[in-house]
Amino acid sequence: MARIIGGIAVSHTPTIGFAVDHHKQHDAAWAPIFESFEPLQRWLDEKKPDALVYIFNDHVTAFFFDHYSTFALGIDNEYGVADEGGGPRSLPPIKGNAALSRHIGSSLMADEFDMSFFMNKKLDHGLFSPLSALLPWQSGEWPTKVVPLQIGVLQFPVPSARRCYKLGQALRRAIESFPEDINVAIVATGGLSHQVHGERCGFNNTEWDAQFIDMLVNDPEKLTEMTLAEYAELGGMEGSEVIMWLVMRGALSANVTETWRDYYLPSMTGIATLILENHARLPPVDTLTRHRQHMARQLAGVEKLPGTYPFTHERSLNGMRLNAFLHKLTQPAWRERFLNEPQALFAEAALSEEEQKLLMTRDWRGLIQYGASFFLLEKMGAVVGVSNLHIYAAMRGQTLDEFQKTRNQQVTYSVAGTKAPAN
Repeated sequence: MARIIGGIAVSHTPTIGFAVDHHKQHDAAWAPIFESFEPLQRWLDEKKPDALVYIFNDHVTAFFFDHYSTFALGIDNEYGVADEGGGPRSLPPIKGNAALSRHIGSSLMADEFDMSFFMNKKLDHGLFSPLSALLPWQSGEWPTKVVPLQIGVLQFPVPSARRCYKLGQALRRAIESFPEDINVAIVATGGLSHQVHGERCGFNNTEWDAQFIDMLVNDPEKLTEMTLAEYAELGGMEGSEVIMWLVMRGALSANVTETWRDYYLPSMTGIATLILENHARLPPVDTLTRHRQHMARQLAGVEKLPGTYPFTHERSLNGMRLNAFLHKLTQPAWRERFLNEPQALFAEAALSEEEQKLLMTRDWRGLIQYGASFFLLEKMGAVVGVSNLHIYAAMRGQTLDEFQKTRNQQVTYSVAGTKAPAN
């Protein structure tokens, strides 16, 4: 089973990444930040966690307001550095633990957290700013993997402090029930007190920052009773993102040992560092197997249905390149090139020979078995003039006439617009 060895909390201000990139770690104004990080660096080097479950918020970089999620879990094999306006930082991408991510996602959904999931996204300073000061990366490879958990705290309504704490408790069940023998650390980022907009811009409250950390360690339940407006009053509007620290605290045991705490206010944001050692205990009954059975309940028995391929996270990740290619068929220029110069387009999309063959032969059933989503295949059908009914018949290994005899009405249709009628 996986073990949660402890939790780290740290601010994710871009100040940290800026100082790293410009080699200001020893300048008088910046040195206290990096002195505060040294115990965290030593702790991570000593414990050598196999994965970090990394709680952060994006700053309208990879996630935009046209589709804004409350809880978004990364399920990819790798995460690159996003361009936030002036070019990406010169940091290597960090590997993900996709198997752990999938397990966590399934567990949280089973516990009725309505998660979003993301792949093929680059992440901003919410993740990489503190990470670049916590872990060595100069060799071109990070020493551990991440499971990024993005919390949508910029567009209201946002989750309450209590909901974040409950998410942490569910996260503990998810991690501890992961069957592989690995060590996991929980990293929470954000805060502390700050406000970066309006006439209250520049607000800080050092007394509240100290009180919040003390309550987080010793009495986190009380923090869940506060409203977001109360967090904003005490710590600034953007400072209310400290509710993300409650996710980390909820994932730890009730009793923890605080081995490090520090605080520094250089400019706009109160920068804190915190290490909590976990003291988890297992009950004398097998609750972990019971939880895994709970996770599997909704799809239990689906493998007995012949010719059925649930579109799971694993299938989605494995088929990401192909599905991304098919999704671009919603763009007029892409579909025109698909019809007129497919080989050049295949090369541009770096499709494998197998993927190219499946597309060129219109092997609809083979595409499904490979990992394509049907709802992308019907877009391809619309482009090449093949109706949905033709695709359905091919799935069953039948001609259209044979398939139509099993229907109440013999009709054809597709998702094509009026300029491209179905056959």
